[in-house]
Amino acid sequence: MTTTSKPAAPRLKYHPSAYQFVDAALRYTLEMVGRAPAESVDDEGSHISGQELLEGIRALALEQFGLMTLSVFHNWGIRQTDDFGRVVFELVERGAMRKTDRDQRSDFVDVFNFEEVFDRQYKFDVSHVFLR
Repeated sequence: MTTTSKPAAPRLKYHPSAYQFVDAALRYTLEMVGRAPAESVDDEGSHISGQELLEGIRALALEQFGLMTLSVFHNWGIRQTDDFGRVVFELVERGAMRKTDRDQRSDFVDVFNFEEVFDRQYKFDVSHVFLR
């Protein structure tokens, strides 16, 4: 009798939190654009593009991390939008996400500059400070 060992889990290129965040951002983006999650494998009505997902990632990151977004992303090994494309396609390869024939990694290349959208364009909401 022999024992079989489990195959080694594929090594993650990025911090595990980056993959969890992309999964959460997918659901967030679906809600943001008013689409329901897929009910079946063939349901393309819930499909979002790479650019839509990146917009959801941007919005969710600012909501969750604010000015700390760059630090959080850098800690995860995420430096540019291309990195999120790699995360997405790793998730697709693992069967955790689906893609259509129209989806390509190039959809994520240089979509926006992290320093610009997460730092220089950051808006402080001080409206709650002045409420009585």
